[in-house]
Amino acid sequence: MDQAEQLRIIKASMQNRPLARVITVTSGKGGVGKSNTAINLAIQFRKMGKRVIILDADFGLANIEIMFGAVPKHNLCDLIYQGKNIKEIITWGPMEVGFISGGSGIAGMSNLSRDYLAYIIQNLAQLDAIADVVIVDTGAGIADAVLEFLVASGEILLITTPEPTSITDSYSLLKALYRHPRFNEDATKVKLIANKVEREADGEILFNKLNAVVTRYLKLPMTYLGCIPQDTQLVKAVMQQMPISAQNPTAKSSLAYEKIAYRLMEKEEELRQPKRGMAAFFSHIVSGR
Repeated sequence: MDQAEQLRIIKASMQNRPLARVITVTSGKGGVGKSNTAINLAIQFRKMGKRVIILDADFGLANIEIMFGAVPKHNLCDLIYQGKNIKEIITWGPMEVGFISGGSGIAGMSNLSRDYLAYIIQNLAQLDAIADVVIVDTGAGIADAVLEFLVASGEILLITTPEPTSITDSYSLLKALYRHPRFNEDATKVKLIANKVEREADGEILFNKLNAVVTRYLKLPMTYLGCIPQDTQLVKAVMQQMPISAQNPTAKSSLAYEKIAYRLMEKEEELRQPKRGMAAFFSHIVSGR
């Protein structure tokens, strides 16, 4: 039995289990508020009664744990190489949002034996029973590791700011994704969030500008989710290593995150968006299919 067949059997065995909604958050460049968005959306989902886990897949930077002010005892490498189970590598942050530090573990998964790979994916699939939503916080840019996560994800949140370099880099990321041999545009929803805007109208202008180019040259549909305003309260919360949505729920940025979180949940119900679950997500990454 080859590795691909082994992975198909694993995914088939998970079909009757509840599946988590996997949302991948990304950006074309660093410093645009990607990890902050992942954390604050997680907090807002918790306020809605959802169980949430964040997977910090921005290898080597540990943004999530720094913003949470928590130091994890274990990371994904410990599950892969030290025999830890999935519950042992989850660190719990504010409002019982869980997060998993990726370390460099995922990068080496494709080199493991099929039996060990099956064990790991079955462990990761347990997240479907622990969480309603899994937010994957990728690295920024068009590195291979980032693209692999995006190709595996059915739902991508692209964080962009009005800075010309951010818009240009966002387009470069989408172009690289579109040209990826395993990208399936029919099975992938790209949703844009405009961050650090002065006015709501600026967010719509940003989306229309990027969407016009993407539609013309890539024929890739995008959805506009909304914008997050410039907010000095958010900056203070970051310095204090607390998510603004937990520290100050009435701050203008908190209210903006809340609005976007509700919009995401409304669209899930309206469109009955299929959930892939974590087994399918990771199987896609390591199988190269």
